[in-house]
Formats: sequence, structure tokens, C-alpha cells
Amino acid sequence: MKRKVVIGLEIHLQLKTKTKLFCGCSTDYIGATPNTNVCPICLAVPGTLPVINDHAVDLAVKMGLGLHCEIQDGTRFHRKHYFYADLPKAYQITQYEHAIAQGGYLDVIADGKPKRIRLDHLHLEEDAGKLVHPTADGRLSGAAYSLVDYNRGGMPLSEIVSMPDMNSPAEAIAYVTQIRQLARYLDVSDGEMESGSLRVDVNVSLCNPDGSFGTRVELKNINSLKSIERALEYEIARQNRVLDEGGTLVQETRLWDDAAGVTRSMRSKEGARDYRYYVEMDLAPIDAKPDYVERIRASLPEMPWDKRDRFMEQYGLSLEESQQITEQREMADYYEEMVKAGAPAAKAANWARMEVQRILHEEQLDITQFPIPAKELGTLIAKVEKRDLSNTQAKDVLAAMFGEKLSLEAAMKKCGAAGGRMTGDALAAVIDKVFAEQPEAVETIKKGADKKGAKAKFLQGLVMRETRGSADPAEAARLIAEKLK
Repeated sequence: MKRKVVIGLEIHLQLKTKTKLFCGCSTDYIGATPNTNVCPICLAVPGTLPVINDHAVDLAVKMGLGLHCEIQDGTRFHRKHYFYADLPKAYQITQYEHAIAQGGYLDVIADGKPKRIRLDHLHLEEDAGKLVHPTADGRLSGAAYSLVDYNRGGMPLSEIVSMPDMNSPAEAIAYVTQIRQLARYLDVSDGEMESGSLRVDVNVSLCNPDGSFGTRVELKNINSLKSIERALEYEIARQNRVLDEGGTLVQETRLWDDAAGVTRSMRSKEGARDYRYYVEMDLAPIDAKPDYVERIRASLPEMPWDKRDRFMEQYGLSLEESQQITEQREMADYYEEMVKAGAPAAKAANWARMEVQRILHEEQLDITQFPIPAKELGTLIAKVEKRDLSNTQAKDVLAAMFGEKLSLEAAMKKCGAAGGRMTGDALAAVIDKVFAEQPEAVETIKKGADKKGAKAKFLQGLVMRETRGSADPAEAARLIAEKLK
């Protein structure tokens, strides 16, 4: 039986602050010696008091506005009680009844179709520590014991909770991808799933025959977009199989085992009552008055989807081209600088997507680390458009600019392209050289035996190769024809 899939996501986004949410400890914990980025506050030493990081609040509000949420004034923190080794207080400071951002939505494109995903809320909370398992693959399975690293404990998180509006793995991936893109555009988070800056809890169920939601299962331990897709595909198939066989699904939390490609039961799913929430009295309500919210709103950049649509309209790019170029805010800015420097919009898009991305991929660089100024690359592309340089010449110049850190002018001189297209006597000399090396082809043409013009095209190709594409093709063809009379 085919059953409708219902998916809701909880995204934990690590906020880009220098210090933790309630203390002055550094957030630069990746690669740090375990339990060195800690203090009495994040270790929950009795008698210590938390102090809110105002910048974390600013970033949460910024993210909420980007997601079309309503920012709430007078929001409060709560204590969420549960015992786990990586939580030194035995409770987590979070927002329960009074989240800082309510409602909102995100429009995505999945399988070529637009879809609006509604949000329930966005709230602030602190992160827990991390368990370290001394096994070859770092997994709990097979570990004789576990170690606790509290460096991550107290990191500021914004948890973004969607409504159950997604109905396929493709929609879920599109949603996560766009959340990550927005976070990077707003400079709220780096959104790196591999390092844990963005973590996703997946809730999935199958609708009952009457259309009501079925038993919900939560999936954890998912750390990549590909894993989200695989975990959902497996879990949807598993739930369908259980129901087809007449079984009953259990509301539970399951772990995704990426190596085995299966989900495994972890524990029964807790409810709100299990956490014994109550108001955190050591922290005052958050003041988010209208003038403060409007000040944050005024600081927002152009949204990625707005930029994508503008590039399509303003520069005539396709949806695919625009999506690729606007994926990163820095790449979009780089592209527009190239166009401002004189590069035709279509040609600039092609170079950004092909040549620039190729170098970035080969060198494992980010666009922010690309050493060639956008203005110079735009000028180079403009020279190709004006036929001052061939495409081959331009690529040689680009390689010299990157490899030897040369300016555009210096790279053109090094590549022999400073004079632009090869014409006149210089071109005639190259043609004479080619003719001398190919007497048989020349003689065939002169005898009138080159009925289909293959030999003539062959000679022109050799001339273009000899000049590395710098010869003016039209003049080369004219001079060759004249010399063959």
C-alpha cells in the first residue's frame, strides 16, 4: 500500500559567536585539547550564574527575520531536565513556551517544483558536550568505555523547528540546503554539517488511511545531506514494511547507522512532561522591542532567493546558473564585480561556474580564498569578448595569474598575449611555417583535389594550434586562402 510520507525537521544551528551562550569561554573548540574551553559556569559548578550573550540573541533574531518569523518580546529561558553524561547540569537551558521567533516559512524548490515549508518556531538554547568513543571509527558500537569532552557544552544554538510539511526526501534536502545557505548569507553560522555546526533531527511518519498522521519516529546521528536522503529512504521503507506485515509502529528515537545503511532503535521518544520544564529564574526575559527588531532587519543583506531571482531577470541567467552562482554570497558578489568590470553577464557566469569553480575544486579553496581580483578577471573576459584575446589565451593568462600570483597585465606579458590577437606579418610567418611542414596538404589543395575542403581546415587548425589560439580566425582563413592561389 502506498502511504503519504510526512516529514518534519529540527535543525540545530551553531551560532557564530566568539564566546559561549552563558559564559566567556571561547567557541573555537574544534581541534582544541578536550576540556580546555571550559569554566565553572559551563561545567555547572554550584554557585555560578549564567549571563546571556547578547550577540547570540542578535544572530537568532537575524535568522528568525530571514525565515519570515515574528520576533517575540519578553521571551524567557526554561530548564529542560534529563540526565546524560555530556550534560553537567543534568538540565539544558533552552526556550520552551516562549521561543524568541514564532511562525515563519521557507520557500524551496524540490524536484523542479516550488514548495512552502512552514515553521513552528525558532528558539535559543545551549549545546551539550560530546561523548568520545575510543574505537577505530569513533562509534559507540564496540567501545569498552566513553570519554566526555565538555568543550562544546554551552555553545549557542538556534533550534529551527519546522511544521510537518515535507513529503519526500528531496523536499527535506532542499529545505536543509536553503537553511544552510541562509545562515551563511546572514553570517549567522558556517553551517558545516561535518563539524557539527548544523545538525538535523528528522521526524518521519506515514499517514493513516483516514489521512491522519501516523506514529512519529525521530532519527538522530545524521551528519550530511546524503545521509538525510539515505536515512529517510530506509526509514520510509521500514515503516511501510512493518505496516504491510500487520505490525505496529512504536514512537521512538532511532539512530542512523551510516556504515550499515540502517536505522536502529535507541530509546522511546520522550514527551514534554518527561523533561519537567520550568522557568530559568537565573536569566531575565529577553528584551526584543520593535525598534531593536527593526534595527536588526535593516542590517539584513539581500536574501539568497531574491538574489537568485534578480540574477535571472537582470542578467538573463537560467535557474540552474543563477542557483549555482548565488549558492554562496561571496561568489554572487564576485560574479557581479566581474560584470561591472565589463564581462558580458552570460560569459561571466560561464567562467564563474567552470573555470573559477574548477580551480577552487582542484586547490580545495573557498571563493573567499581565491587570489584573483574579480575586476581583473572581468577585464580578461571582456578582452575575449572583444576578440582581443582567444579563449585559449585567456585560460593561459588565468592560469598564470593564479599559479604565479601575477597581475592581469604581468600575466598577459608572460603568456605573450600582451599584444592581443596575432595578425599581419606575424601571422603570415606562422602560416608559412605550417605550409613548409605540410607540403603534401598544400599540393593537394593547389591541384584542386581538396573537394570538401578538409585539407584547408586541417591547415587552419594547425595554424591555430601553433599560435595557441591567438591568431584571428577570420584573418588566418583569408591569408591561407590567398597563399593557396
